[in-house]
Amino acid sequence: MTLNVLLTGFEPFDKDPLNPSWEVARALDGWQPATPGGACTVRAVQLPCVFGDAIARLQQAVAQWQPTLVICLGLAGGRTEITPERVAINVDDARIPDNAGRQPVDTAVHPGGPAAYFSTLPIKAMVRDMRAQGVPAAVSNTAGTFVCNHLFYALMHHLATRAAGASGAAAVRGGFIHVPTLPELAALHPGMPSMALATQVRGLQVAIETALAVQADVREVGGALH
Repeated sequence: MTLNVLLTGFEPFDKDPLNPSWEVARALDGWQPATPGGACTVRAVQLPCVFGDAIARLQQAVAQWQPTLVICLGLAGGRTEITPERVAINVDDARIPDNAGRQPVDTAVHPGGPAAYFSTLPIKAMVRDMRAQGVPAAVSNTAGTFVCNHLFYALMHHLATRAAGASGAAAVRGGFIHVPTLPELAALHPGMPSMALATQVRGLQVAIETALAVQADVREVGGALH
């Protein structure tokens, strides 16, 4: 049986001509990572940068591909490393409107849902292995309060509620990774750090293989002072 890894990226937003998260995801569409569990294929899906609509499209993709692993990507302009996110919080607080002009403020992603969900990816092992391959990486403790966190929280809520209501669903793990901008976008935003597409793609290949192979995360320092 072929296993699927669902990898999502966002469409461009905030007047940028492209979104690195989608460029990385589509570069990996159809890639077959090494896995101890048999044949595995990455399925890339582009999501709208729109509150609500992004969740609906993600849930459609999960239903279509029945993945064993879900990794959502988003752009974190200004970051210098690939950053697996530790936690999603149950709040939308948009500094700018999304691509549909929606700008929720102090609104729950899921009313009545828990305050937060932790990623079920082995984020520290992923960082360790990316660094070992020469790819700058670090654990992040905030996914922001825009559509990235919105999607991350919704993913984890979806997987948690599926696991509670359906046998076998607990095996599906998921999380969110922020990527830096690309050099061609940094040229439009002077002073912004960037990372080459090839380096980002290599980092995600390592991260995916680690997530497939490692069930219990490593215990090592990955925190921050602020």
